[in-house]
Amino acid sequence: MIKKWYFYTSLTVIIVFLSYSFKPLKLDTNEWFFTKNDDGIQYLFPSLEQEEYTSLNIPFTGNFFIGFKEAIGFRESENKYKKVNSLGYLGKYQFGNETLRSIGIHDTQKFLRSPKLQEKAFVALLSKNKSILQDVIEKYDGKVVNGILITESGILAAAHLGGAGSVKKYFRSNGRRYIKDAYGTSIRSYLKAFGGYDTSFIEPNVNAVVTL
Repeated sequence: MIKKWYFYTSLTVIIVFLSYSFKPLKLDTNEWFFTKNDDGIQYLFPSLEQEEYTSLNIPFTGNFFIGFKEAIGFRESENKYKKVNSLGYLGKYQFGNETLRSIGIHDTQKFLRSPKLQEKAFVALLSKNKSILQDVIEKYDGKVVNGILITESGILAAAHLGGAGSVKKYFRSNGRRYIKDAYGTSIRSYLKAFGGYDTSFIEPNVNAVVTL
C-alpha cells in the first residue's frame, strides 16, 4: 500500500513539473517592420497592432510596397482579379477603360484573365501618376493638410481613386474641397487610409506603359 502511495505521489509531482516546464509559443515581431507615427494620427494600414489583420483577407506586411498594393486591391475589389463593378471598372484594382488605354492596354478581356498583366498595370499607373504629381509630392509630403499627415503613398492612392487632376484640385483648395467617386468614396479617405507605405522605388514616368 505504501509503495502504491509513493508511486502515485511521484507521478503527480512529475506531471506538475512537466506542466510548468512548457510555455506557449510567443510570436515576436521586429520593430523595424513598422512605420513610426509620432504625431498621434492613426491609419487603417499599416498598423502597429498585428491582431487588426486577423479578420482581413490581406497579409500583415507593415509599410512595404506589397502591403500597399494588397491593401488597395482589397479596398477596390477584395483582391478579385475578375471583378467587374456596376460602372464597368475592371479587375483587382478597378481600372476604367480610358485609364487602361493610357498605359497601353486595349484588350480588356485579356486584362481580366491575367493577374500578371493587372499587377503590371498597377505599377505603370503609379509611375505615370507619380510623374504628374511630382510637384504635389514635393510640396506636401510630410505635412498635415486638413488633419491628415500627407505621404507619397497616400497621394498615389488618392490618384488611383480619382485621377491625378482631382488630387491637384484637392490640394489647391488646401484640403477643403470634398472630392469623391461615384460610390461616395473621398480622396481624403484614401490619403488617410493608405498613408505611410514605401513607394520610393516607383520611378516617375509620364509615358509609362505596360510591356507585354
